[in-house]
Amino acid sequence: MQRIASGDQKSFAFFFEHYSKMIYPFALKLTRSEELAEEILQEVFLKIWLNRQSLPEIENLGAYLNRICRNYAYNALRRIAHENLVASELGKQMTVEVNNTEDDVIYRDMERALNDAISGLTPQQKLIYTLCHQEGLKYSEVAGRLNISSSTVHTHMKLALKFIRTHFVRINSLVLFYWLFK
Repeated sequence: MQRIASGDQKSFAFFFEHYSKMIYPFALKLTRSEELAEEILQEVFLKIWLNRQSLPEIENLGAYLNRICRNYAYNALRRIAHENLVASELGKQMTVEVNNTEDDVIYRDMERALNDAISGLTPQQKLIYTLCHQEGLKYSEVAGRLNISSSTVHTHMKLALKFIRTHFVRINSLVLFYWLFK
């Protein structure tokens, strides 16, 4: 230990050769991963070499090596658990973003289909639908603005909504037909 503390690399190589046969299996037992056990083995001996001046002060070398190995193993396992958690959260977030993107696409398609349906309305139905559904006016307000009766507004809205529903049923039928026979 004294020779290693003074920087003797041959003594350290002998020390490594002797104790790596105990540290590697212990690290492997803790991590169940050959790759991690090898990494921990390197970390343990790197720590020993970097702190070699304190080696002569160690009373129980086996316990000291055991503790270093165990600490590196637990830190590695915690790091992996944290990385898995982060990856899982990113996966969830990406799923949400994909769903949001998918929802945006569906919304835009539905909006386009609605605009197509509205463009197929008669001019009067289109005007009344726009005033009621897009500007939020009540039937009586639309009737007052257009100088027509509320029942006329109601009739035009009824016809407009029926046309729009029929348009969507036709679109959904076409989509279903496409998916069934593509």
